[in-house]
Amino acid sequence: MFSRGWEVGGEAWEWRRQLRAWEEELLGECQAFLLTISLQDHVSDRWQWRTDLDDGYTVRGAYQLLTSQDHVTLDAVSGLIWHRQVPLKVSICAWRLLRDRLPTKANLVTRGILSTEAHLCVFGCGEVESAQHLFLYCSSLGSLWSLVSSWIGSSSVTAQTLPEHFVQFTDSAGGSRDRRSFMQLVWLVCVWVVWTERNHRLFTGSANSVHHMVDKIKTFSYRWLKATSITLALNCHSWWSNPLLCLGLV
Repeated sequence: MFSRGWEVGGEAWEWRRQLRAWEEELLGECQAFLLTISLQDHVSDRWQWRTDLDDGYTVRGAYQLLTSQDHVTLDAVSGLIWHRQVPLKVSICAWRLLRDRLPTKANLVTRGILSTEAHLCVFGCGEVESAQHLFLYCSSLGSLWSLVSSWIGSSSVTAQTLPEHFVQFTDSAGGSRDRRSFMQLVWLVCVWVVWTERNHRLFTGSANSVHHMVDKIKTFSYRWLKATSITLALNCHSWWSNPLLCLGLV
């Protein structure tokens, strides 16, 4: 009983720490935004359409702006970060990742916390540890996304940026709402497993294989869904072979 209480207390402390870090980053972004604003007593407040300062907002201008964007914007994936069956700390981690706010070695070098000689990826591939590299391009983790797609039976994703990858992965198993919700959850699980594995290697020296990481992804996704679904198959072994069948999505 004592050990279980300690475990729950540790999780609560970690959740509060993550939430505090999230609040501090939001505050920092607001402060940085306000630094660019100069208040003037003799000028009244008004709405302004920044893409066309002369003519202002028009439907044609808004349409041209939307259709001219070739890449998925951060706003387009912000709704995918929050999932009712995903722990809050995981969603916060994804929120920080998509804004490049995670303390990767590249970011720590930029902030002057690490020297430029200490920027190499913790997985030993010899490349700079940026968010894009760590979660999409690291050769040591290159098979993780394909193994996960193979487990689900979905198509592979070849997106070049994290927001694009999130959107494409969410749609890769089909267009139904329940399928997209499941793929959304799995992407968040993958992000969490990669980041925690990175931290374990960096701070404790422990290392798991990619196949062991995929097993963790299967386990976490099953537990998170089982916690809120009474219809999910009781035998987790069937989850290992066909998760969509367990969810009744085949």
